[in-house]
Amino acid sequence: SLQNTRRIIGREFRFDSWRVPMNIALDYSWACADKEWQHEYGHKIQNFLYSQGIDSFVDQYNIDGTTVTDTLRAGGYKALRHSLGLVATSAAVSLTCSHPKSWEFIDAFWNAKHEPYADGYYDEYYDGLLQLFAFMHLSGKYQIIFPHNI
Repeated sequence: SLQNTRRIIGREFRFDSWRVPMNIALDYSWACADKEWQHEYGHKIQNFLYSQGIDSFVDQYNIDGTTVTDTLRAGGYKALRHSLGLVATSAAVSLTCSHPKSWEFIDAFWNAKHEPYADGYYDEYYDGLLQLFAFMHLSGKYQIIFPHNI
C-alpha cells in the first residue's frame, strides 16, 4: 500500500483501483475462499456504477461515491471519462454476481468502442490489458494450469 509513503496519490477511487473488481473476480474463480464477501463486493460496485449510468459512469470517484474535485491526468489528458479499463473490470466482476445487471455490464463491455475518446485520448496499454484480462475471465478459460506429473 502507498498509504504511509510519500508516493500516495490520495484516497480516491482512480486508475489503480480499477484492477480491484477483476482481482476479486480472479480470487472468486480460482479459489472462492470468501464467496459471500466476493458476491457482496461484486453487487456493491456494480450497483454503484449502474446508479451512475451503465454507459456513462466515470473513471475517478471519491471513496464516498462523490465526484472528485481534482482529476488526475491520464497520459497528457486531464478529464473524467467513461474509460474502457473500468468498463472491462466492472464486467469481469460479474463472475461474482447473481443479479441481472451483470449481463448489462458484460454487454456494455462486449459492445464498447475501441477508439480514441472525444478529447483524443486513447490508452491501448493499460485499458487494453485490462480488456484482455477481462475477456479471458469472462471466457471461462482463464484457469490455473497445474503441472502434470510424468
